[in-house]
Amino acid sequence: MKKFLISIDTEGDNLWAWKTGDKITTENARFLPRFQELCEKYGFKPTYLTNHEMANDPFFVRYFKQRNLSGKCEIGMHLHAWNSPPDYELSIRKDVVPGAPYLIEYPKEIIFKKIESMTGILENIFEKKPITHRAGRWATNSLYFNALQQFGYKIDCSVTPGMDWSRASGQSPNSKGSNYTGFPKYPYIIEGTDILEVPVTIRENHRLKIGKKPGLRKAIRKIQEAKKGHGPLWLRPRANKDNLDDLLYLTDLVTRDKKAEYLMFMLHSSEFMPGGSPTFKTEESIEKLYENLTILFKKISLNYTGATFSEYYKEQYEPKR
Repeated sequence: MKKFLISIDTEGDNLWAWKTGDKITTENARFLPRFQELCEKYGFKPTYLTNHEMANDPFFVRYFKQRNLSGKCEIGMHLHAWNSPPDYELSIRKDVVPGAPYLIEYPKEIIFKKIESMTGILENIFEKKPITHRAGRWATNSLYFNALQQFGYKIDCSVTPGMDWSRASGQSPNSKGSNYTGFPKYPYIIEGTDILEVPVTIRENHRLKIGKKPGLRKAIRKIQEAKKGHGPLWLRPRANKDNLDDLLYLTDLVTRDKKAEYLMFMLHSSEFMPGGSPTFKTEESIEKLYENLTILFKKISLNYTGATFSEYYKEQYEPKR
């Protein structure tokens, strides 16, 4: 059976609203056991891509350390350059509010030191070396990947096929995000390394959305819209626009794709907490999230088995070498 990979960017509360100088809180850690227990019910094994503040949250460590060691989940690395040691002051653009820089904005030696530091922190705290990584704000380059290889990473899941983040500025002059237009949607070895890239599951949304008893003209227009596509579709729940039907459609689409070895779910840890993100602001929206997750996970369990990223790597890649 295909593998169901669950990737959770495990980070502080509502970082969308964070700016330099603000305190970063980690209350969302207390809301993660409910999600972990739902996953365990269906035999799924989340990978918590963990950043600096969450690695230092006592509740998060206490709850997930043993689960990581026993294989019920995986702790990977998610590096937010702006609050991962060592400190380094970048020059700041005059046209942006000082905020979240990309790791790739830093000098080479600082990039290596930040990766070395975060790797050591996670290994020391969770007593297991992390081998799976996702970049903060999705930004990568060859230098970054070479550094990851040096510190023992085997898997990266930062690539978002078809997505162009270059309009999203960093902190320093001329900085911008990565452009993944034209990148593969299936796994591949990153050039110049031995790291397996496991791209986020993203497909064009061609779902036909006609509705009940449409007129002929409306039906034709809806068919044309579906043929053109509604834009990129991730396996990522939303609250402001209930997208369960799209998630089920994407699940079916990937299940039928014979080349697709896995289906990847993505969410931020703070999205499981009411008000922890712009996405799910109320307790009601969280309850709706879990209602939809139960429907989605039940469907996925029919055709997929749960796996951490490291398990997927060992089963699907290592035997082929």
